[in-house]
Amino acid sequence: MTTNWAAVFPGQGSQSTGMLADLGDDHAIVRDTFQEASDCLDADLWSLCQHGPVEQLNQTEWTQPVMLAAGVAAWRLLCAQTDARPQALAGHSLGEYSALVAADVLRFPDAVRLVAERARAMQAAVPEGEGAMAAILGLEDEAVQALCRAHAGDQVLEAVNLNAPGQVVIAGNTAAVDRAVGAAKEAGAKRALRLPVSVPSHCALMQPAAEQLQAVLDRTAFSSPTIPVWQNVTAGPVESAADIEANLAAQLYRPVRWVETIRGLRAQGTGVQVECGPGRVLSGLAKRIDRELELFDVADRATLEATIQRLSGNGA
Repeated sequence: MTTNWAAVFPGQGSQSTGMLADLGDDHAIVRDTFQEASDCLDADLWSLCQHGPVEQLNQTEWTQPVMLAAGVAAWRLLCAQTDARPQALAGHSLGEYSALVAADVLRFPDAVRLVAERARAMQAAVPEGEGAMAAILGLEDEAVQALCRAHAGDQVLEAVNLNAPGQVVIAGNTAAVDRAVGAAKEAGAKRALRLPVSVPSHCALMQPAAEQLQAVLDRTAFSSPTIPVWQNVTAGPVESAADIEANLAAQLYRPVRWVETIRGLRAQGTGVQVECGPGRVLSGLAKRIDRELELFDVADRATLEATIQRLSGNGA
């Protein structure tokens, strides 16, 4: 029986010390992937993700290349263990770069350099303390978007991660985000809380970062995807290398349309989702989006084995 499945890749926020440890012990391909990324940055990313310090691991400039390496390592390991290949790929925010490496759109070293520059540009775009993000739980997307319009004032305030029904992340100027958090609670949100990030991703404040990233993208070679990649900006598959490049720049200041992406993949018949990387964040979102999806991941020894069994048809 052929399994129609999609591989998805997590982004910033799924990192933790000790992630992928037993996979690294068991499979040289995992350690080799981290070493390849480390060589590009003159750093030791495997040591950082295994031993910390956690404060450094959680800094945007380090989290992004670490999570790229984690996603690509999990993908390479899965491909080495099974001949099954997905019908489509997608990545959440930063995870889109792992998906593009998996689809042979980007060479891995080029992707490492891109995400390192992306992180630097994002951090530099907004002075620390002037931007924020918050999660709003329990309100409809339209209600959160209306709330942002009502409380933006003369500042930036936008719904930026449409993650799951009743789970939206907002971003913008710190004062505006704080106003929206208070208003969301008054409007009946189950929870409304600031997130521990220093960069207000996917909102208009990131346009200077997108301009800086564009200069690096223009110097990078892009190929047509060997597997369809569903990008955050379009919530659909993109085939043109030029369009993929343009969407990577726009992704910095436009929303992550994750609900539309997962529902679109499901409508095309991909009934199994495999999360390549640590954290199971995307599996948690998928449960809220479509309860009929079969969810697997590649994050440790046990999950790798279960995933291989399912993709080979033995776990149905």
